[in-house]
Amino acid sequence: MTETKINQRNSGLWVSILYFAEGLPYTIVNLMSVIFLKDLGASNQLIGLTSLLSVPWVLKGLWGPVVDLYSTKRRWILTTEIVCTIFIAMLALGTLSHQVLMVSLFILTAIALVSATHDIAIDGFYLDALNNEQQAFYVGWRSTAYKMAVLAGNGGLVFLAGYLADKYVISTSTSGTKTYQDIQLLLPALSWNITINPLQLGWAVAFGLAAVIFLLIYCFQVWYLPHPTTNSPIRTQTEPNSNWIDAFKTYFTQDRISWIVTYVLIFRLGDAFLMKMAPPFLMDKITQGGLAISTAEMGILSGTVGVIFLLSGGILGGYIIARQGLKKWMWPTALLQNSAIILYWFLAIYQPKLEWVYIANSLEQFAYGVGVSAYTVLLMRSVRPEYKASHYAITTAFMALGLLIPGIFSGYLQAWLGYQNYFLMSFLVAIPGLITIFFLPLEENQ
Repeated sequence: MTETKINQRNSGLWVSILYFAEGLPYTIVNLMSVIFLKDLGASNQLIGLTSLLSVPWVLKGLWGPVVDLYSTKRRWILTTEIVCTIFIAMLALGTLSHQVLMVSLFILTAIALVSATHDIAIDGFYLDALNNEQQAFYVGWRSTAYKMAVLAGNGGLVFLAGYLADKYVISTSTSGTKTYQDIQLLLPALSWNITINPLQLGWAVAFGLAAVIFLLIYCFQVWYLPHPTTNSPIRTQTEPNSNWIDAFKTYFTQDRISWIVTYVLIFRLGDAFLMKMAPPFLMDKITQGGLAISTAEMGILSGTVGVIFLLSGGILGGYIIARQGLKKWMWPTALLQNSAIILYWFLAIYQPKLEWVYIANSLEQFAYGVGVSAYTVLLMRSVRPEYKASHYAITTAFMALGLLIPGIFSGYLQAWLGYQNYFLMSFLVAIPGLITIFFLPLEENQ
């Protein structure tokens, strides 16, 4: 397929917007929510249990064939985007509720369900609209756009929430605990006198802005997203065996699929434990073993500087794999990625000044970016061309499961082990995932 067959659209532009749109809801549900809940005083055990919000990404392989079989992927994308916009707006309003934790968790679950379906349609659209050469060329674009969504959400929006709340700080204790002045919202015409917590107001504004961004993305997609010639649903085509069962059968009969699935499930085990408890560790009080970093500072540390280094690592990883092949770089990138987890162990031991936290976090994010490039390339090559959306959905569902299970237990393990031993454990449990690389069909996945 050539560019002229895709309505003369600039592929780099629509690919970038698509994957920014894929990354923003995921960032809200899985990254921003951790800082949001910690800000509101949720325990690490509850934060760990919020890994259950990832269940839709785990189960999306079950309804992945529906996206292939019914309607077009373009229509699926547009429908899920407008629904997701509505839910994000509801999250902004729910943040002001007196039952903010319960209401927010309910709406985050709804966003996760829609976002997982949105992901299936986007990944399938990408594989349909571009040929193999174009897919390889634009993998860096999609990765960059996804990371920019993380930068916007976990960086800019988190910083905004913290900045707005900090304007109403009355005092800060030596342990890092802040006391806020409540905001009185007077509406005489309605005889309302509403008291709002500044933390809730800051997050309401942040989530509200996210809803506006997503609405703008939807409007752009309606106008600019192309109509690829291969975008028709499978059930309207004439190929034999184009049915739901065959989508799963063809996936699980691939060469060495059991090792591929094992690798996808356990390779990021150490990262899964680290990612869920890193924000609580950074934000917890010094007396509780944390580093007492503010919400606004978290937006800069994890969402801005961290994402820049993550993006740099991803670009480097994609470049060296494209130039010299996956087989040559699979082991070096995997070792670099998993070895960097130990940096958080050192942070927990020494509780250093902020500048050292920036250095350690940046190095860990850079190493993660390099390693996840190889991981992503392997995921993309575990699909059969006739069921691209379905197979990729199944693979990424296993990936989500590999993050979900350790995330559920992360809060309880951290409370039991303490931060120092917890991060050491995170490093050690990454070793089995490295061993699985010996058994992957890397010869076939150059």
